[in-house]
Amino acid sequence: MKIVATNIGKPTKVEWNGKTITTGIYKYPVDEPILLQKEEVANDTVVDRENHGGIYKACYLFNANNYAFWKKQYPNLNWDWGMFGENLTVTNLDESIIRIGDIYRIGHALVQVTQPREPCYKLGIRFKNQSILKKFIEHQKPGMYARVIEDGEVTKGDGVQLVKKSNNKLTIKGFYKLLYMKSKDKKIVQLAITNEALPKYKKESVKKWS
Repeated sequence: MKIVATNIGKPTKVEWNGKTITTGIYKYPVDEPILLQKEEVANDTVVDRENHGGIYKACYLFNANNYAFWKKQYPNLNWDWGMFGENLTVTNLDESIIRIGDIYRIGHALVQVTQPREPCYKLGIRFKNQSILKKFIEHQKPGMYARVIEDGEVTKGDGVQLVKKSNNKLTIKGFYKLLYMKSKDKKIVQLAITNEALPKYKKESVKKWS
C-alpha cells in the first residue's frame, strides 16, 4: 500500500433540510505533509465530534483503487482525491484482508486499524445525491478508521507497512457486513466482542446479536 494523496478539509457551510450546517467532508489534497495526532489530523476540520475524530477515528483511509468505480457512478462531479472525506488516499487497501487491530507504520506515524467507515448524510451532500449511502453500503469497500499510537507526519508517496497482524481474525469487511446484514453471523459477532482494538461502544452495540 502507498499514499497517493494527503487530504485536509476546511469548514464548509451547506444547506441541509432547510438549515445551514458546517461540515468537514470537503477534503482536498495538500502538497505538504500532514500530521497524524492522537485524536485528529492537525489542521483538519472535525465538526461533529460525536461521530468523527477522537481516539478511535483519528484518521480515515480510503482505497484509491475504488475511485474508478465511483467515477462511473457519478461522472458529472468535479473529481479529486479526498472525495470520500478521507485524510489518506491509499492504493491497494483491501478490507477483506485487513484486520481490526492490525498495526501499520505510515510515514513517521504508527496507527492501529479500529473500524470501517459507516456513511452518513454528509457523504450524500458531498456527492449531491443521498442515494450514494445505499450504494456505498452495498459496495462493501468502506475504507477504515485508525487510532494513532505514535504521532507523526505522513507525506504523499509514503508506504503503508504492516508492523503487527492482529491475532483476532475480524476483518474490516467482515465487521462491515455484520453491521448491515439482516441475519447476524454469530462467529463474527464473537470476534467483534473479543476484539481488543474495536471501540468499547461498538462492542457493546453488537452484544445484542450474540
